[in-house]
Amino acid sequence: MHEYSIVQALLNQCEDIATQNGAERVLKIYLKIGVMSGVEPYLLKSAFDTFKQETLCAQAELDIQSQPVVIRCKECNEETTLEVFRYICKKCGSNSVEVIDGEDMYLMSLEME
Repeated sequence: MHEYSIVQALLNQCEDIATQNGAERVLKIYLKIGVMSGVEPYLLKSAFDTFKQETLCAQAELDIQSQPVVIRCKECNEETTLEVFRYICKKCGSNSVEVIDGEDMYLMSLEME
């Protein structure tokens, strides 16, 4: 389960940010996880709850926002949020598209004290 390694990297990043800002603890962590990222939010939360003990994030709440896939047409430059994973421009019908969001996981912000 790669969620464990993701959580370890997330905890390290949060602790580094908290230390750089003189915070004693992290209260809330805001993540954006793309639906095509390969990360399962439920498993990530479970791993986070397990591994956060003994860190500056021990009392932190994890707030996860799911990010749908967004594509941009290379022909007409139209941006579309996909409801169904059909990589075709809704405006002109071209299949010459690029994914511009929904494949990654981002640490958006932290609440610290």
